[in-house]
Amino acid sequence: MADVVEAAAHVARTRCQGDNHTMAAGRARDGRIVTAVNAYHFTGGPCAELVLIGAAAAQGAYELDTIVAVGDRDRGVVPPCGRCRQVLIDYFPALKVIVGGGDRIRTVLIADLLPESYVWADHQLDTE
Repeated sequence: MADVVEAAAHVARTRCQGDNHTMAAGRARDGRIVTAVNAYHFTGGPCAELVLIGAAAAQGAYELDTIVAVGDRDRGVVPPCGRCRQVLIDYFPALKVIVGGGDRIRTVLIADLLPESYVWADHQLDTE
């Protein structure tokens, strides 16, 4: 868990300038750690977790095991927003998410962050 948090925190310390940025880091099932930065814009823009999904796919890492977002300027671990929780559970239903602050940092399953969730795949018509 610490290696994923440190990877995101390193990007926060060394790559972010200007507006609020959130960094995400994820560990692929093969052990690789992928990092990403949100595309902040006052109209919305994708969160770091969503950018991470694309960055991981671009590197051939299609199965993420663990993810964390960390804020710039030492804001610490940032929990995923509602939109990200929905996307993460749809893409990676067994994903572990690092949440909490200070000495309360812990890993929880994405399903625990989105109880009674709508799972998109469960509601698609079988076309076969």
